[in-house]
This record gives sequence, structure tokens and C-alpha cells, in this order.
Amino acid sequence: MNRGRRHRAASRSKGTLALLLLAVAATGCAARQKPIALVWPEPPEAPRVKFVRALASEADLKSGTFAQSVTDFVIGRKREISRLDQPLGLAISDDGKRLYVSDYGQLLVYVFDFERNTVTLVGAGESLGRPLGVALDGVENLYVVDQDGKRVIVFDAQHTLQRQIKLEGITRPSGIAIDRSRGLMYVVDTSTKQVGDHLVKAYDLQGNFVRDVGKGKGNQDGYLFFPTYVTLDSAGNLYVSDTMNSRVCVFDPDGNFLRFYGGRGDRWGEMNTPKGVALDTLGNVYVVDSAWSVVQIYNQKRQVLLFFGGRNRYPGMFENPTAIAIDHNNRIYVADTFNFRVNVYDLVNATAEDAVDAQPPAGGGNGQPANGSANNVTAKASGKEEPIP
Repeated sequence: MNRGRRHRAASRSKGTLALLLLAVAATGCAARQKPIALVWPEPPEAPRVKFVRALASEADLKSGTFAQSVTDFVIGRKREISRLDQPLGLAISDDGKRLYVSDYGQLLVYVFDFERNTVTLVGAGESLGRPLGVALDGVENLYVVDQDGKRVIVFDAQHTLQRQIKLEGITRPSGIAIDRSRGLMYVVDTSTKQVGDHLVKAYDLQGNFVRDVGKGKGNQDGYLFFPTYVTLDSAGNLYVSDTMNSRVCVFDPDGNFLRFYGGRGDRWGEMNTPKGVALDTLGNVYVVDSAWSVVQIYNQKRQVLLFFGGRNRYPGMFENPTAIAIDHNNRIYVADTFNFRVNVYDLVNATAEDAVDAQPPAGGGNGQPANGSANNVTAKASGKEEPIP
């Protein structure tokens, strides 16, 4: 994967956007112009991540191509009634045919069915409180974190309410992950400035507390500060977005701290307000950097491989993204929260050797900063102390 400078890549992405918009304008009709594919890194380097389409409503399933996304962006499409408003949580079915999106603003969960080209709204007849994190178990039961109610609401695969799990000892739940092999449910306690433990709490699937993960509020190894999202690898290790420490912390299945990715800064491999975290089938770690509006990709050696995105309203770019999910075919879904959509990408031309054999950028790697700043990136840190609504 490309290991060029972060600011140089961001500058080139902005140049590509300018060319795209000029090309569309020159025709006088967006529908007649075939848009240039949005990929990272840019030619002449081999692309590794390719933008596919944006999802916001059922209309996007019926005509949701990259070209259509560009056309809608340029001409301005009328906003549908059932359209994403504030997507903050994502989960993808095992077969990759259904995407679950929690909408914090509309108090619903959207289910995009790619086989039937339909959208189902879960929670319209139930009170979901403030839905945030979502996760699926092995039979596709849907677990929804209700932040206001401090509970997890469980629906079956037909979206029928099954039960509600009251989360004892938690202040402000946010992200969730299900360890199917161990029968555990991990819920992130983002907490607040004044109160809370700043931990990940493990429960069994009936809601019985099992243990805390993390040592509490702090910035040393094993401590967390406003954590938000969590995911698991195939070995049961937890990857936790330690948002206000600007890193992702990794714990083993017993809750022991292993390592971290990132660190605060605006240079290659550093972060500012990381949110969603996910892994592809090659073992690469994807971290959504909300403030910089990019997704950074690391290998298991904590070396940076690539980043994609950038701050813009253009389809495929971001405005403060949050959650991320990756299916078994390495199709990537990112909640583009302030653009009110989910952006979809494919990992292409990538092999396991690309990650294993990667060398760290000059001046950094293994969680250390590289030389050179990212001053050309247009995103600015939000300055918000508490990273989840």
C-alpha cells in the first residue's frame, strides 16, 4: 500500500475533486459526463481503496452507482422522507447482504437490504431512546445501544423486539461488539467529564456483568479517556477507540492491555478524535479519524499503510465520519455523519503481503510520529471535549 506523505495525498485528492467538478460543469449536464473514479492512492500508483457509492435512502439502492452519486451531488437531489439524518452506528450481516445503520437523530435503525433493494426502519413502533452502537450475533439478532436508557435492545432477524438488557454500572454507553465464541457483549462506557469510569464493560448475553476492560480514566498504557467504539479480531482481542487520547488501544480477551495505535497529532499515523475501528480479512486495522475526516489503515505492526477520504461534501469524502464496518469481501462502510449518509468502498489490489512486508514511513512507525505535517488537510479539530452526542 502507498506510504506517501499524508499532506501530499490530501492535496492531490482536492485536485482530483476540482477536476471532477470542472468536467461535470463543462458538459452542462452531469448525467452526460462519466465521472472519474475516486480512488486512493491516485494514479499512477495502483489503487487500493475505491469509492463505490453513497447510501442515504432506499432510492440509493435502486440507482446507487458512483456516477449517480456524483450527479445527485451536482444537481441537488430532493431529500426523501426516510433518509438518514445522523448515522452513528454500523453493522453488516455475515453474508454482506444487509447493512444496519443506527440513526441517532431519528431514533431509528435503518436496514439496507442489498438483495431486495429495500430499506426497513427498525424501532418505528418501539422506543429506542437514543440509538448509537449496533452489533449482530451469529443468528443476526440485532443489539442496539440506547444511550439515554442505558440499555441494550435486542431484535431478532425479522426485526421483532425480543428483550431489553439494562446495563448496570454504566454512565454513557456508546459502542458495542459481540464476542460470539465467548458469549460476551462488550459495551463502551464513554462516561462524562464529571462522572464515569471511562472503561469497556463486558456482560454475558443475558446482561450479567462479567468484568471491566481498562484501568479507568487516564492516558497511560491500559487507561482510557472518553472511549467510543469497539471491535474484535478473530482471536477475541478488543480494539477500543480511546478518543480523547487520540489512539486505539488493544486488549486481549481477558482484558489485559497489549498495545496502541496512533497518538495525538496531525502527522502521518497520528490521530485527532478517532471514532470507529474495524479490521479487514488481511488483519489490517482501519481507524476513522473524525476530526481529520479520513480513515487511516494500519497493519498489525502498527505501521501506517494508507489513508483515504478528506473533508468535503463530495460523494466519497467525509464530514466528521464516525462508525465503520467491513464485510468478509472487504467492502468498507463508513458513517459519513455530517453528510447524512454512509459511504461505501472496496479494498482492491491488496494482498496479505502488502501489509506484512510494509516498511514504516521515514521518521516514524510503530506508533511513533513521522516527519512532515498535514497542514494541507482542510479538516480542523472540533475542540469538542465529549466526543459522542
